[in-house]
Amino acid sequence: MAHGQQMMERRQTGRLLTLGIRFFLAAALVASQTPGGGAPFALGWVAAAGPGAAGGAALAGAAAGAALFLNFRDALPFLAVAVLLATASTALGGSRLLARPRGVALTAVGLFVTVEGIYILQSLSPLARLWECCASAGLLGVSAWLFFPLLRGGEGSRTADGLILLAAALLMAVEDLEILGFSPARALLCALVALAAYDRGPAMGAAFGLGLGLVAELCGSRAALTAALGLAGLAAGSRQGRGRAGAAAAFLAAAGAAALAEGRLVPLLAEAAAGMTLFLALPGRLVAGKRVKPAVPPPERGPAAPAPWRERLNRAAAALRDLYDSMGRNLPSSADENPAIVFDRSAEKVCRGCALCDLCWQRDYTGTFNAMNDATPYLLERGRALPKDFPDYFTGRCIHLPDLLAAINGELSAFLLRRQYRRQLEETRRSARGQYAQLSELLTATAAGLESAAPAMGEAGLCRVGAALRPKEGETVCGDTVASFRTDRNLWCLILADGMGSGEPARKESALICRLLQQFLEAGVAPEAALKTLNSAMSLRGADTGSFTTVDLCVYDPAAREAAFYKFGAAPSYLKRGGVVRRITGASLPVGLQGPPPDVTRAPLSPGGFAVMVSDGVADPERDEWLLDLLAGWTGDDPQDLAGLILAESVRREHLRDDCGVQVLYCPEADVREV
Repeated sequence: MAHGQQMMERRQTGRLLTLGIRFFLAAALVASQTPGGGAPFALGWVAAAGPGAAGGAALAGAAAGAALFLNFRDALPFLAVAVLLATASTALGGSRLLARPRGVALTAVGLFVTVEGIYILQSLSPLARLWECCASAGLLGVSAWLFFPLLRGGEGSRTADGLILLAAALLMAVEDLEILGFSPARALLCALVALAAYDRGPAMGAAFGLGLGLVAELCGSRAALTAALGLAGLAAGSRQGRGRAGAAAAFLAAAGAAALAEGRLVPLLAEAAAGMTLFLALPGRLVAGKRVKPAVPPPERGPAAPAPWRERLNRAAAALRDLYDSMGRNLPSSADENPAIVFDRSAEKVCRGCALCDLCWQRDYTGTFNAMNDATPYLLERGRALPKDFPDYFTGRCIHLPDLLAAINGELSAFLLRRQYRRQLEETRRSARGQYAQLSELLTATAAGLESAAPAMGEAGLCRVGAALRPKEGETVCGDTVASFRTDRNLWCLILADGMGSGEPARKESALICRLLQQFLEAGVAPEAALKTLNSAMSLRGADTGSFTTVDLCVYDPAAREAAFYKFGAAPSYLKRGGVVRRITGASLPVGLQGPPPDVTRAPLSPGGFAVMVSDGVADPERDEWLLDLLAGWTGDDPQDLAGLILAESVRREHLRDDCGVQVLYCPEADVREV
């Protein structure tokens, strides 16, 4: 199956699975209701899901849950709020208001209060419903705030908080299922509070316990959980980093004391004991309390270097080491050329048509060979041949001696020039390898001793990348290589390298170029400097291997909204925004031919735009009108779909006469990431 088609199918399967999970979780969250019949957690899920297919899946799940778990009177306002939330996400999805958790939470609460206010004014007991409305509005705001990073991506701690709330809400949906007064859901809730407290410490443990206990009571729990879970969370958090057994014992003691005061000792203590058993049985890697204690550095050493700067220097050192290794790998032996080739080529020019050719080169081959062999030291020492260098029996017999000497001198001159060139090249290569090795050691030592502070990095814009590869007809391996990554300086880099020829040899060369260039760029080396260094090194390496590689590099800066294209013999690239397409070309030679610096073109790339890179096997640069028309008419927003479409159309038109590689960068209009 084609590589591009496989990537598209895997991406489509993953997207469908994500939408299905959002659907079923939204439906399940409807079962977590307040006493007034509200389902604020499900509405918070819909609000945080955002626009597009993700929001549609959450809305459909909420509607299915309303049909299953709500009566008709409660379902009407619930569905009205859910539809308004989905509509607001679609209409205002690109605004700053709904691009942050706070804006989503405030919008959700405002729409909920507006709809519920109408029902409260029409009810017979507005004050009673007002309390229920305030409680549901508060839970809705909190759930939308915490679900936002879970559904759209965010910091690790914020995502963990969202997961804790999601788990708690799902547990509250089945809290009323009891076995002889014992609730498995409350036992799991105790384990969840203990895990959060042991990970975050006493303050956060108490906050989690109080919050989850209060929410459980609001959702109809018959046990007084607020005080019990709050005190137990505080006690478990106080044992952070000191062993889970102590934390579990502290949790049980605090929960028992609170339950005794409330008169619910036996049920709560049994549920807490079951929860602590589960907490102790969790794998160690899931419990962060054992990893919070930092290692103490030796007192004799100074402060460690900031991680970003140290890592950047180490990356640069690793790139130079790989470059050093690549210049001595897979190269032919550097043994000198045999001087006998001078006489072979001279005899081919002069002796082949001579009347005495059979006598000299067949019947008396030994004498001719000895004459040439004896003259070799004089030729190499003097740099030219004279008649006296050969024995009398040979010069007296040769009827074309002047012509033969002229041919020998011509071939000898070329032979000596080749020898000199090889020796100079070997010396240059040895010197360059030594410099790369020394510089690598210097950077490694600098990273180890660096003590200065690193500047803070800003956040980068969120982009998406799609890629597709297809080998030449008859080959099993594609000679093109693609790579995409984001550097520490918030630059998006896309590389497309096309090795000379096709098959495995071409793939090895292009993969080497991609790997080395990526290491340089990730180490913080400027693109032009990295390409020049790589070109010089590959020129030395290619002098023996005879190989070269085209390189197409796109560097996108989200802060400046500008894309820079660096081309070493690469095919045209394309910028698309709406129906407008711009063609980017270059005229530099490929890497390894020691040509001029790369062609550099800088162009604006605003949100909603695409940067498309293709190898020369995808479209002939002289007749790429079909590709320009395809890009101008395409209206989707998935870069992987666009890459697959370009490759499929190329196969139909170009019939895989060469390896094909496509890479697409898309800058979404809204700075929002789907999960």
